[in-house]
Amino acid sequence: MSEPSQPDERPKAQDVPVRTGLGGADIVTDDAGLHRADDSGEAPEYHDGTQIVARSQWQLFRRRFFRHKLAMGSMLFLLIITLAAFNAERVAPYGFNEIDVVMRSTPPTFEGWHLFGTDQLGRDYFSRVIYGTRVSLQVAVVVAIISTLIGTTLGAVAGYYRGWVDAILMRFADLIIIVPLLAVLLIFAAFFGQGQPMRIGVIIALLSWPSLARIVRGVFLSLREKEYVQAARAAGAGDLRIMFRHMLPNTMGPILVNMTLVLAAAILLEATLAFLGLGVNPPTPALGLLINAGRSSMLTSWWLIIMPGLTIVAIALAINFVGDGLRDALDPTQQEK
Repeated sequence: MSEPSQPDERPKAQDVPVRTGLGGADIVTDDAGLHRADDSGEAPEYHDGTQIVARSQWQLFRRRFFRHKLAMGSMLFLLIITLAAFNAERVAPYGFNEIDVVMRSTPPTFEGWHLFGTDQLGRDYFSRVIYGTRVSLQVAVVVAIISTLIGTTLGAVAGYYRGWVDAILMRFADLIIIVPLLAVLLIFAAFFGQGQPMRIGVIIALLSWPSLARIVRGVFLSLREKEYVQAARAAGAGDLRIMFRHMLPNTMGPILVNMTLVLAAAILLEATLAFLGLGVNPPTPALGLLINAGRSSMLTSWWLIIMPGLTIVAIALAINFVGDGLRDALDPTQQEK
């Protein structure tokens, strides 16, 4: 006689709730196969101690980015710099044009909180660097926003429609790429942007979008034949809805990373133009203008060049480190550790 079969003590598949991890309210499947919302924030746990959790893409991105210590430290540094720059009137120990005749050409010291020293007139350089950083950040943000909008839109249109539309837009992008950027900026800034940092930002943005347009175009070319795009097209969705509702979210990774590169490049370009006298007008400080002002006395008052120069380098490096963290966090090949 055959032995009686032992009852299977393992949980049946339909008895095991599964958390789908869709973000917001999670969906849990019960033993009846029905879906119900689970707002408890706790993953389902069974009698044997097992736990099934599926993380959303946002959760994976957040975990990876927070584990990137260099990117997190750089973001904290940028946050402090930004808050200080846009609250310079409250943070800076002196006004940007305030003169202390007793402390002329003083090297960096804690006396009187002249942390970056003073210039030949007795103006506090720490305060002037804070005010100058605000100008650089304003220009960089304008450049990043405008160039990202232009590059994303033109790249999406070129990649989606292909054909003659793609050919015209990409040849136009090639034309802008081969033009010497600094030479064109000098000409335009001299005629249209003298003393107007926001105009300079717009000029830089109009010449900085081709690289992003090429990236977005390449991604759209690979996405336009995907199943979900074909399904949306078969369902009657219009081109704009398919491009910006279904395809654009899958392009946000490269766009965000490129945006950080544009921010860093814009800060360096603005400082270069200010150094050449095509930025804000004195006595309003700008980082490049501060370096230019200290050039004549660089051997005796080294801090007049070193301090604003280090500020520019530190901000540009911090933005690039944040971009590295975003790139690693958005990389689908990264494995959870």
